[in-house]
Formats: sequence, C-alpha cells, structure tokens
Amino acid sequence: MTLDHFNVLFLCTGNSARSILAEACLNREGRGRFTAYSAGSHPKGDVHPMAIELLKRANHETSGLRSKSWDEFAAPGAPRMDFVFTVCDSAAAESCPVWPGQPMTAHWGVPDPAAVEGSDTEKSLAFADAYRMLNNRISIFVNLPIASLDRLALQKRISDIGRS
Repeated sequence: MTLDHFNVLFLCTGNSARSILAEACLNREGRGRFTAYSAGSHPKGDVHPMAIELLKRANHETSGLRSKSWDEFAAPGAPRMDFVFTVCDSAAAESCPVWPGQPMTAHWGVPDPAAVEGSDTEKSLAFADAYRMLNNRISIFVNLPIASLDRLALQKRISDIGRS
C-alpha cells in the first residue's frame, strides 16, 4: 500500500445501486488520494436509473459508471486494491475472489434502496438515505490518518466506520 494514493473497491451483489453510489462519492470526495471502483458478484448489467438520477442531481460524474463483475478486479492486469468494502449483506456473506496484494477489508452494510417497494417518492427517499449513509462513511474514511496508523489500528477504524 502506498501512502499517497489508494485504490478502493466497493462490492455488492448486483452492482447497480449502493456500490455505484459509493464509487461516485469516493471518487469525488477522495479525488487525488483515492480511486474508487465498484463491482458485483452477480451484476445486473445496468446501473439503477434512480442511482444515476440522484448522482446527477448531486453533481457527481456518472459517465463511467457501469454494472460489472468482481471478476474484472481479480484478473491479471486489474488495478491493485488497497481496500475492499462490501456494502450489502449478501456480498459480505459470499466467498470473494482472492484480491492481489491482500487489501484491507470491511463490511459497510447499507439497506438496498433498489429493493424498496412503494411510490416513487418512497423509492427516492430510500436512495437518498443510502447515499447519505455511504457519503458520511466515506467522509470519515478519507479523513483517517492512514499514514500514521499501523495495519491493526487501521483495520479497526475501517471496521468501526461500517458500524456507524
């Protein structure tokens, strides 16, 4: 792990909402220090339209966002990850690929806004809640004194973020 730039992978089962929101948030919040990616164990193939709509309203870059398999990041030539965060309980319970470089991992579970049934307003509120939770966690993460923490202390801190 270099101490000036970190690659982060957010995982979810479908890679259509939560992991996409996290990718966009970290790429903006951590610009220069972090590069975020997202993937899914069983990608849906499309990013949820409400996720894209919310990100655009919040002035996030959305042009490169896509639903993709986590296999892309375990293949030769893939970016080496420093951190891997699961954002859904299903992905956290699955057997993940072996990530080159032994990245630090933590579970930052967030309820699935794409699973909410009801009116468009109720669905939009669910997406806004997921975005708020992820954005808050990412803000805490990017402000960690990573260079001054040993691996054990850093692991505890990133795990604690998921419980906040």
